Amino acid sequence: MSKSTPATQVLSKAGIAFTLVTYDYDPNAERVGLQAAEAIGVPPSEVFKTLMLELDGKPVCAIVPSDEEVNMKKLAAALGGKSAQMMKPVNAERLTGYKVGGISPLGQRKSVPTALDELATLYDEIFLNGGQRGLQIRVDPEDLIKVLNCQVADLVR
Repeated sequence: MSKSTPATQVLSKAGIAFTLVTYDYDPNAERVGLQAAEAIGVPPSEVFKTLMLELDGKPVCAIVPSDEEVNMKKLAAALGGKSAQMMKPVNAERLTGYKVGGISPLGQRKSVPTALDELATLYDEIFLNGGQRGLQIRVDPEDLIKVLNCQVADLVR
């Protein structure tokens, strides 16, 4: 597994400290974030999943704890839209350049409006996908907010 991905390159170029954690990705896992948390031995609330959605027909990204579900109305409000829905996996892969199960909010092919759930700010460090299945990035959420220039809001039910 390569440890250099577009996601890690974004952090390196920005001078942001991060560490990488690898694990055995299970393609049959029902919920990738929960499987990642268990595999690396941290609470699911510290592993954030990257979701690609459509807000009023335009692509957006939401980053929420792996043990939570995004609230579409809250996401729409946070990003100034009316209606949000999950993006089809094939469209998410085409837009981001990553495979489902390995989508990172960092280093996507096209920059899209992004929202991070406010629960991330409760931690000194969170984990999120590093751009490959089985690769997690551990990073300070404040650094993530800066590099993504993302909205921070209550996004979960």
